[in-house]
Amino acid sequence: MDFKKIVCENFKTEAMTSDELYASLMPTQDCKNGDVCLPCFRFAKALRKSPAAIAEDFKDQVNTGGAVEKCEVAGGYLNFFLNKAYITRAVLDECAQKGDTYAPLSRLNKTICIDYSSINIAKPFHIGHLLTTVIGGSLYRVYKYLGYDVVGINHLGDWGTQFGKLIVAYKKWGDDEDIEKRKVRALLDLYVRFHKEAEKDESLNDEGRYWFKQIEDGNPEALAIFEKFKEITLKEVAKVYDKLGVKFDSYAGESFYNDKMQPIIDELQNKGLLTESEGAKVVDLEEWGMPPCLIVKKDGATLYATRDLAAAKYRHDTYDFDKCLYVVAYQQNLHFKQVFKVLELLGYDWADRLVHVPFGMVSLEGSTLSTREGKVVFLDDVLDTAVAKVGDVMEQKQGKRDEETAKKVGVGAVIFYALSSARIKDLVFSYDKALSFEGETGPYLQYAHARCRSVIAKAGEVKGKFSAGALDSAEAYEVVKLLNAFDQTVREAAEKYEPSVISHYLITLAKAYNKFYIDNRIVTDDNDVTFTRLALTKAVAAALKNGLKLILIDAVDKM
Repeated sequence: MDFKKIVCENFKTEAMTSDELYASLMPTQDCKNGDVCLPCFRFAKALRKSPAAIAEDFKDQVNTGGAVEKCEVAGGYLNFFLNKAYITRAVLDECAQKGDTYAPLSRLNKTICIDYSSINIAKPFHIGHLLTTVIGGSLYRVYKYLGYDVVGINHLGDWGTQFGKLIVAYKKWGDDEDIEKRKVRALLDLYVRFHKEAEKDESLNDEGRYWFKQIEDGNPEALAIFEKFKEITLKEVAKVYDKLGVKFDSYAGESFYNDKMQPIIDELQNKGLLTESEGAKVVDLEEWGMPPCLIVKKDGATLYATRDLAAAKYRHDTYDFDKCLYVVAYQQNLHFKQVFKVLELLGYDWADRLVHVPFGMVSLEGSTLSTREGKVVFLDDVLDTAVAKVGDVMEQKQGKRDEETAKKVGVGAVIFYALSSARIKDLVFSYDKALSFEGETGPYLQYAHARCRSVIAKAGEVKGKFSAGALDSAEAYEVVKLLNAFDQTVREAAEKYEPSVISHYLITLAKAYNKFYIDNRIVTDDNDVTFTRLALTKAVAAALKNGLKLILIDAVDKM
């Protein structure tokens, strides 16, 4: 329900249009001041009265006694109190219609492309990839729910001299049996060994460049080894994506754009945007306070920017997106500003639809990550450890393990820990904090949902009718208003590209219901009271379940 719209329908004034009134209304910060308020300060100059006097005049123009129960003047504010019984019944009816599993909202015929995760071939899927993967995966579900057509893109890091180096390492020290057994971990060991050996023998770097050139030139042996590494990596990361509930519609990586870069370079040249700088070709961006965007190095090699320019054009031509999001760490802020500006200079009117969604760095209790040195924390290991720890807790408290529940709670705890703070903040992952059943954590939300389901299961089928008195309390009404805010919360998360908005909402809802639950018996001797409080409990359970789903977490019915 739109509370502001209800007020507009019951407030007719010549001082402003209905649209102006709607835009001026605000939700109150304190429930003691009603549900919606109208700040009257902005009208003082035109009406030549004090804000308080204007509020008194407006008060007489409000139709009260129906959906708007009453309105009160408080200083320069006019506060509107909606009819709690009317709102409660309407919201619970709508929740009942939504059911246990919310269907997506009306289809918008708009497309959102989301570039996220973007793992590197033959390198570990480590904890540093956690934020981009779960932020992008959550936004994918958020936009789907809001009715968008969504294209999830994993822009694979599958190009560069490092693959030539890996081929050298493989040919010198590779063991097919070990690679078959340990997969990417074996490839990581080869990569680390190459760099250690290259410190003693610099000619190895020349060999690495030679073999990457062989990949570029289509050498069958080089391509066969490279494709083998790619297949091994994708099979391994697929297991992690499956655990996280993340999906992609495209795995078009850097190599995919090799034949699409020259047209961009030619267009830059033809439009007079390319200049030479120390033998390299650049786009001068000094006028916009940025260093030049390097397009082609002096040896003729292309760069990330070249590929990102080609990728942006390809995505627009292929998907005709309304927005294209890049969920990439904040260290790339300048890179994307440069790329977006170059596309704008090329005259592409869709350049302003490209959005960089930055996030902070991730470490495990202060650990630093370095692929070259082999100092990595595999994300798969983090997830498995979390699941094992939850299983241990279950065994201690219940005397048995439920592996499926442990998996949902353990993986959910990791995801929620990553999505519970603003994405721009650096994240130091702590098992103890993430897995706590107290405080604002994933397990706390899982438990809140499981408790609702337990109450519903124990109550069984109850026949009764809606009783306004059963929910006639500030605690109950707070829960109702939060239930009503579900869709608006999801829209806010989409507008801000911020899944933590949903995380905070779910915590607030769980706490509000727990407060109501403590003060009110759900199952009573009065069938109408039981029926009504169960309706509220079912609505909360559904909101928690569907909200958790939007942040990649599978709710559990028992804990």
